[in-house]
Amino acid sequence: MIEKAKEEKRMNVYRVGIDIGSTTVKVVAINDSDEIVFGKYERHLSHTQDKLFSLLCDLKEALGDSIIKAKITGSGAINLGKALDIGFVQEVSAVAEALKHLAPNTDVAIELGGEDAKIIYFEGSNIEERMNGICAGGTGSFIDQMASLLQTDAKGLNDEAKKYERIYPIAARCGVFAKTDIQPLINEGASVPDLSASIFQAVVNQTVSGLACGKPIRGTVAFLGGPLHFLTELKASFIRTLKLTPETTVDPENSHLFAAYGSALEAKDAEGIELSLLLEKLSQGVKMKFELKRLPPLFENEEEYSEFKARHEGARVARGDIKAYEGNAYLGIDAGSTTTKLALIGENGELLYSFYSSNQGSPIATAKRAMKELSELINDKTQIAYACSTGYGENLLKSAFNLDMGEVETIAHCTAASFFNPEVDCVLDIGGQDMKCIKIKNGSVDTILLNEACSSGCGSFIESFASSLGYSARDFAREAIFAKNPIDLGTRCTVFMNSNVKQAQKEGASVPDISAGLAYSVIKNALFKVIKLNTADDLGHHVVVQGGTFYNHAVLRALESIAGVKVTCPDISGIMGAFGAALIARENRKGAKSSILSFEKIEALTYTSSTVRCKGCSNQCILTVNAFEGGRRHITGNRCERGAQDTQSTKKGENVASYKLDRIFNYPPLSKEEAKRGVIGIPRALNIYENYPFWATFFKELGFSVMLSPKSTKAIYEMGMDTIPSESECYPAKITHGHIRWLIEN
Repeated sequence: MIEKAKEEKRMNVYRVGIDIGSTTVKVVAINDSDEIVFGKYERHLSHTQDKLFSLLCDLKEALGDSIIKAKITGSGAINLGKALDIGFVQEVSAVAEALKHLAPNTDVAIELGGEDAKIIYFEGSNIEERMNGICAGGTGSFIDQMASLLQTDAKGLNDEAKKYERIYPIAARCGVFAKTDIQPLINEGASVPDLSASIFQAVVNQTVSGLACGKPIRGTVAFLGGPLHFLTELKASFIRTLKLTPETTVDPENSHLFAAYGSALEAKDAEGIELSLLLEKLSQGVKMKFELKRLPPLFENEEEYSEFKARHEGARVARGDIKAYEGNAYLGIDAGSTTTKLALIGENGELLYSFYSSNQGSPIATAKRAMKELSELINDKTQIAYACSTGYGENLLKSAFNLDMGEVETIAHCTAASFFNPEVDCVLDIGGQDMKCIKIKNGSVDTILLNEACSSGCGSFIESFASSLGYSARDFAREAIFAKNPIDLGTRCTVFMNSNVKQAQKEGASVPDISAGLAYSVIKNALFKVIKLNTADDLGHHVVVQGGTFYNHAVLRALESIAGVKVTCPDISGIMGAFGAALIARENRKGAKSSILSFEKIEALTYTSSTVRCKGCSNQCILTVNAFEGGRRHITGNRCERGAQDTQSTKKGENVASYKLDRIFNYPPLSKEEAKRGVIGIPRALNIYENYPFWATFFKELGFSVMLSPKSTKAIYEMGMDTIPSESECYPAKITHGHIRWLIEN
């Protein structure tokens, strides 16, 4: 003990706080005056131990070898803290301690992390916390996923949001639901600044309504955590929604390091250890036990993988030389949810040209790029005899390029599948954000099963995980091939699976194990959640798979392993929709010249995108109007055909909706003098809406003047957002809170 005391006197002593979050590692060192002398925040990309080692090396370089008294906190800290013999501090305690030192007047703290979200209420000596459970909607990882969808990063979102003009309603409870809202807006030409600001507003709505659960956010509010520290526009959205002022806003300088700083403050009673010894322990690697179930490897060895690849080489389409080909050719364009694909075929179905690329936020611009590439390859003796579009952007591209026809994507995919296997009885298509299983009987479509609100088994699901771990989708897939211990992630929703992935990371699972586990989960989700098979044997005997996701050999192998069937995976699985559309164009050519614009006109194509309100009826739908040269237009957002015909029409037919509103709510209330018993408020919501004639008459007869809340609007919803007691409430129930709040205030 004497020697140890002498050593501590010889070396500087610092208190150190370590915060191992779901996506980042933070290290803070403070001196005897509780001042931060070192603070760093970096993403760990799943390599928590390596990143901690790197940050502690930086600490040693900044402060020299010293004695540190350390405490650790964060969602990924408990097991690592035990292995390193460092005491654990609960995150809320750490944050509360930091606020007590730096902002003691705080009433409520809102903290957003990579996958954690917290609201902490300070009521005298009592602390109450509201935290997200297994859903990571509305957190940093959600923002990263949405940024990836817009081909940028979180900083890019923040920069774009500064220029926004309008806010679109976007779900934030789940990244998958949000993509379902955002993707059509992208395809319809919504601006990136508006989408960026809408994403931030969705995060605010999720935090306030989903976490507060009925407990109002009042008084002085502190904003903590990386997303709120680095994303000024996200913070501005919170301030705007909560109606805060500079006096009621706490924005600490080191808000992204607060949990680590609080841990350092709590480290007074920790036992000192030489920083160099801690680094030595980390450099040797800290092993932690497996708790999650593991699955068998996808491939046992290289020979097994080689046999697998050789078998699938058989499903190849005949190729033609586009530069040498002469005669009629047929074009298919598949504008999907996240990618655009083109296929040009000859008279015999040979593939002359193909194109596959991310939409980059604009399917028209991507398709124009592909057509320019095609124009440079095709010769003068080849003409596009007929052209067909399919996919999400079917009508958009048909209008833009004046294509001859459009076809629903299920027919396009079945046509392509039958080309490779005439006996096909099941087509399984997994794309970027959608999934289809088409059962075929006697050559005709018998059953179609689609994913609805969930895309946890789709390509963007894997791509998002790959991106969060610092990999491209291709490299991430390659890692899975020879994984020794794939993780069993089950068939859970994307954000729920994050919890298991985090747990696996805590256990030291490798990236190959995570990637292989996700490949298994994609197929389990497809077979047992979307298709709802009782057993994998029910899938079919002649299965053709398609979609860009099956370029991932790990996913393809997982399907064959789980279903126990050898499937046909065409070498053009990623462009099967476009190939099928090209085959349909060949079948439907009537002999007349194609109406498609020339290559020169497509290259010179310009268009404007604007947002207007249809005035055809009282719904006043918000429409996105894409106007092309020659008077061609593509209009989306309308809930009836009238908006697509004329966005400025004021001609009114029989307005049943107006009649219904007038019939239900046109009951004049008693005057103040007549209302002997006072005023009673009735919310215009739930079953009271339809039953209002009864209640209006009932209370009028009793001598009450009835005050009715106004029509439902976004402002009404936001008015009651912070009083909603449970995030699982349906939207009609949630908006009722706003109606009641309006009545209380009036």
